[in-house]
Amino acid sequence: MPGGLPPQPKYGLRPSAGEHRTGYTPQHGRGGLLTHHGRLTMIFNTFSYFLLFLVPAAIGFRIAGARWQPWVCFFFGAAFFVFFSLTQIGGAAGAFCLIIFLWESAFSRLYKPGSWLCLAGIAQALVFLIIFKYWNFLTGLVLGPPPQNPWYWAGAFLPLGISFFTFEFIHYAVDRYRGTAERGKLADYLAFILFFPTMVAGPIKRYPDFAAKLTQPSLEWAQDWELGITRILVGLAKKFAIADLLSAFTVHLNMADIGQAERWALPLWLLAYGVKIYVDFSAYSDIAIGSARLFGIKVPENFSWPYTRTNIAEFWAHWHISLTQWLTDYVFIPLGGSRRAPRRVYLNVLTTLAVSGLWHGAGLNFLVWGLWHGVLLAGHRIWKSWCPPSAQPSLWGAAAGWALTFVSVNLGWAFFCMDLPTALFFFRRISGV
Repeated sequence: MPGGLPPQPKYGLRPSAGEHRTGYTPQHGRGGLLTHHGRLTMIFNTFSYFLLFLVPAAIGFRIAGARWQPWVCFFFGAAFFVFFSLTQIGGAAGAFCLIIFLWESAFSRLYKPGSWLCLAGIAQALVFLIIFKYWNFLTGLVLGPPPQNPWYWAGAFLPLGISFFTFEFIHYAVDRYRGTAERGKLADYLAFILFFPTMVAGPIKRYPDFAAKLTQPSLEWAQDWELGITRILVGLAKKFAIADLLSAFTVHLNMADIGQAERWALPLWLLAYGVKIYVDFSAYSDIAIGSARLFGIKVPENFSWPYTRTNIAEFWAHWHISLTQWLTDYVFIPLGGSRRAPRRVYLNVLTTLAVSGLWHGAGLNFLVWGLWHGVLLAGHRIWKSWCPPSAQPSLWGAAAGWALTFVSVNLGWAFFCMDLPTALFFFRRISGV
């Protein structure tokens, strides 16, 4: 194929499958993992990230005095946001969205425990998220597809990392309202919301924890850089040596290839996606955590071998940990958590996981994916109420629990990586219906 990429091998396709496919291409839908012109792009694997931002910022932070360290984070974070907005997503309009951070930092100075201004801050963060990420989705549900939708925003774009920074905005406003977070200095808050290693892929930070580490970073240069660089290299290796290679299989998860495939290939393609998305997401977290370590700042871990867990509750306790904890603290518990009657608890679980699904992407398939996990978690609670788990489960019981969890999670990825018609067609083909 002169002047282009070689064609991907068609693992599991019948020879008659055509070269040109139509349908949905698997993509990550989050505002932090960039989708641009229909393809996933990544910031962490560019020379610009390391040479223009990470290394200069980490060294500048280390040699700056304590008074200036937050401003180093702010300066490089703002430059990072503008540069990658201009070069990766959003263009000049995306870069202009830096004003969101400046407005938020100014408005947050007004927050006081119990103040209605905290509620206004929560509302404005949700407005930012709805306008940029969900406008076309929500208006499309009401008014139909673009030709019939007069409110369709043809030039819609996702500001860099919007899914992450809006959740951090909300966390700070809620905790100030509750009186569980100190106001802090303006410079510290700017450093918190514009700390670029975690801006595009998390982990989702908490202000009190970050501010404490910002004001007292580790002084062990050699150890921090050794551990940080090692963690970054692990992330890059996972990305390039595993996740990217699996694209040769996951690229076939579209309507045309599913229709042409041998049935035995379909579960293998979905399993490949399950491995790929875990390796992808955990690789991004590895690079972010390693990058922060170069500053002497430890940010939260985000993944802890979730595919080895023996029930769905344990899976979610170890999958995207910072998101799970955020949803627990700011959605599940405010809804009543586990303190209500069982039916209300199940509804709280379903609602929380529906929010999780829509956070990952603006589409009905993401909502169904979230509800799928909500049903699994509610079912797990019902099972525990009927059969309380023993302190020492048998080997066979643990193995059965692991197998059920692993299969259930991986079946759910069909709704995550394909639109609803394609996912339902996938299940019809795999079941032979």
